[in-house]
Amino acid sequence: MLNYNYKDEFVNRHIGPSIDETELMLKEIGEESLDNMISKTIPADIRLKQELALDEPLTEFEFSWHLKHLAEMNKVFYSFIGMGYYPTITPAVIQRNILENPGWYTQYTPYQAEIAQGRLEALLNFQTMVVDLTGLPLANASLLDEATAAAEAMTMFYALRKGNNKNANIFLVDENVFPQTIEVLVSRAEPLGIQVVVQKTDNFELNESVFGILVQYPDSNGKVVDYSDLFKKAEENGIYKSVAADLMSLVLLKAPGEFGADVAVGSTQRFGVPMGYGGPHAAYFATKDEFKRNIPGRIIGVSIDRHGKRALRMALQTREQHIKRERATSNICTAQVLLAIISSMYAVYHGPEGLIKIASSINKKAQFLSKKINSLGLNQLNKCFFDTLLIECDSKKIISIFESKKINVLKVDNSKVSISINEKTLEKDIKSIISVFEEYGNKKSKSIDFPSSIDIDKDIKRSSKFLNHKIFNSYHSETSLMRYIKRLENKDLSLTRSMISLGSCTMKLNAATEMIPLSWTEWNSIHPFVPINQAEGYHYIISKLEKYLSEITGFSATSLQPNSGAQGEYSGLMVIKSYLNDIGQGDRNICLIPSSAHGTNPASAVMAGFKVVVIKTDKFGNIDLEDIENRITEYNDNLAALMITYPSTHGVFESNIKTITDLIHKAGGQVYMDGANMNAQVGITNPNIIGADVCHLNLHKTFAIPHGGGGPGIGPICVANHLKDYLPSNTIVKTGGKKAIPAISSAPWGSALACIISYGYIRLLGSDGLRKSTEVAIVNSNYLKSKLEKKFTILYSGEKGRAAHEFIIDCRPFKKLNIEVNDIAKRLMDYGFHAPTVSFPVPGTIMIEPTESENLEELDRFCDAMNSIFKEITTNEISRDLLRNAPHTLQMVVSEKWSYKYSREEACFPKEYLKENKYWPSVRRVDDAFGDRNLICSCPPLSSF
Repeated sequence: MLNYNYKDEFVNRHIGPSIDETELMLKEIGEESLDNMISKTIPADIRLKQELALDEPLTEFEFSWHLKHLAEMNKVFYSFIGMGYYPTITPAVIQRNILENPGWYTQYTPYQAEIAQGRLEALLNFQTMVVDLTGLPLANASLLDEATAAAEAMTMFYALRKGNNKNANIFLVDENVFPQTIEVLVSRAEPLGIQVVVQKTDNFELNESVFGILVQYPDSNGKVVDYSDLFKKAEENGIYKSVAADLMSLVLLKAPGEFGADVAVGSTQRFGVPMGYGGPHAAYFATKDEFKRNIPGRIIGVSIDRHGKRALRMALQTREQHIKRERATSNICTAQVLLAIISSMYAVYHGPEGLIKIASSINKKAQFLSKKINSLGLNQLNKCFFDTLLIECDSKKIISIFESKKINVLKVDNSKVSISINEKTLEKDIKSIISVFEEYGNKKSKSIDFPSSIDIDKDIKRSSKFLNHKIFNSYHSETSLMRYIKRLENKDLSLTRSMISLGSCTMKLNAATEMIPLSWTEWNSIHPFVPINQAEGYHYIISKLEKYLSEITGFSATSLQPNSGAQGEYSGLMVIKSYLNDIGQGDRNICLIPSSAHGTNPASAVMAGFKVVVIKTDKFGNIDLEDIENRITEYNDNLAALMITYPSTHGVFESNIKTITDLIHKAGGQVYMDGANMNAQVGITNPNIIGADVCHLNLHKTFAIPHGGGGPGIGPICVANHLKDYLPSNTIVKTGGKKAIPAISSAPWGSALACIISYGYIRLLGSDGLRKSTEVAIVNSNYLKSKLEKKFTILYSGEKGRAAHEFIIDCRPFKKLNIEVNDIAKRLMDYGFHAPTVSFPVPGTIMIEPTESENLEELDRFCDAMNSIFKEITTNEISRDLLRNAPHTLQMVVSEKWSYKYSREEACFPKEYLKENKYWPSVRRVDDAFGDRNLICSCPPLSSF
């Protein structure tokens, strides 16, 4: 018997196979014990010698009470701080049916369009909402946050320089852009040689040294400015124009596209997404059609399937940045999908009329408050505003009064505060604010009638219609929206239906106990810029999670600020760059990257100002030792870093890893480890042991934050002692190291709300459970490998024939039978499975990662499906047509016409279990080429229906 002495119930809940099942799998693999299995998988010289020093695990019941206690440590004040974050109302029908629904939050990125039509439609709605409100014809499916979206606009403009401005390097930024955005711009600009100049727009010199400008609308103090003349002058000088715009204000204000913007960016947070102490939230990015090949991130487009039926998919440019690698202008490979879907459903639920009511109510309340304040003899400085007032006063004195009444406002400087009204502001809240000013001035305000209409200058007031689409004018009752959400959910395949065995993506259990606290007011209603003493519960979790991740990685310090894996890559490289500059070795600019690396690795290196040199891999999938030695010799004086993934992207623990990292260090370089495959390390080895200096972790992979259809993600970085002083800071709330690099994202601790999930994951499993999770992930992988290698060719394995937590099947031999790897991916849909990772890291292959959460029954079901597909491939042309025509839809089966030589049952019910629980793809194979030739990225207007 295996000696599994589980300390708590959660380990049994999280890990799929029982003890007996694990023994059966080891027998199939040909191993006597788990220890033997691990010893043949992971080199002995990098194995941990002791247990992780973590807190004792909690039961699920204990954890819930623990989180309630921590929640009570937070102080939920009424928030009027603004600065891009606002209290909002998440409609209960959206909270229950999307945010709290694993049918939505356990979906994967929609690379397999045929089984993702539901969330693709929701994202198309998101793009339509953004397009309509910004007045620009093209939008992506969201970015990480407002500040990084603004930085993406800047770098896109920089790449597009032409004419008299082709050598320009100045990006002009209005001084009233949010300070957190300015800091991220400076951070992103420095390694590219861009000069960010911050000044009043009146002082902008629009000459040939300038390639772009950015303004805030309304600005950070709440003033609404008409930028039409400024943008016209910029256009005449060939300068690109960008606007960071509050989406709710655009309901009432002239759209940026209508006064000449080339790009509009911002946050959709106030469309029903809680503040969550900084995130996660979906940013938006809208631009002109002429930039459709340059826009960062994902774009959802309309195409057709083989029947000519309307079908959605991610457009070609979604993958282009990834494919371009070191030639990419962005490292963005993700989106904030779940949050974008929530905000789009908020717009669907309210419709244009509902949004107008909400925005108008906000503006009228702000008007009323302004008049009441002025009646006290105080000076409210904004003449044209949407929701934010700027008041002259003794800020220290008045903020003290506000805090005594549990109200937060923004200190602008010693003589001014600002107050931002929001959707949740009630009449009693307005009265409370007024009472503070009355106490401050020691007098009563005058009686004022509540405004009957909005008050916005006609030159800047919106006159154009928006959301004139059927989808935004149909589902305004809870019943209808509930059914619409469910209809979309049913079109998608998530973890609620079957395992999703995606290599390098780790689609494991996202336990309900970890997810539930996200809906608690004490966690989701806190503004990221409140005083630290109002977020003591958060800081307990942040501090603990940083310590846990440092312990797990073997490093000295952690920053939770990066809010995606790719952003973590960039952050880690910037820390390395700052360290090298600080020790007088700033000339080191060469970054070595294996050819098998994730496409974001070289893109991130270029963004950080490094030159990429590609390293070969050998026939076993390992780094070619001779080639890296040659490159180290060639670039010895300029070597800055090596970026590696460990275990390798090929699913192998390389035995030469310490030799390689030692060579880099001897040459004066630093080692960066991509943490995508950390699920094969936790509790058994760590990045520090293998010789890394910094790594990023994907909390949405190894540490149980759900993928949410392609986001949210968190990509914290963990660093060795000599790098800890360089961890990123924030311009508003001090964080990071003593010599901190500028902010990487908008909020001080990134997507803090989602950190609760990973904290829970570690507290529930403890050190023993974390190690067992890693061990079982490796066992599950090798069990599948053992079962499938009887028919399929396994491309790589370790020196002792073992895989790590993932392995690659070579499908290229089937080409001689006119079967492509994509045919296998589509046929798996007929069996009720999401395809593994297709054609990465090797074209014509599939990479399989089962995770520790899948039990033996599910693993066998997947093997049975794969072996059945192998039989179809190798039997005859008729059976091979099953793959070429896959997936098969319900519409095909019930059609009177059936022109295929195989039966309907062979097509749709190849296994008996499917007759009880059949998942039906809603469309046939999508025509990507048609969609790219006819790019449509928003919903048609009402007149089209």
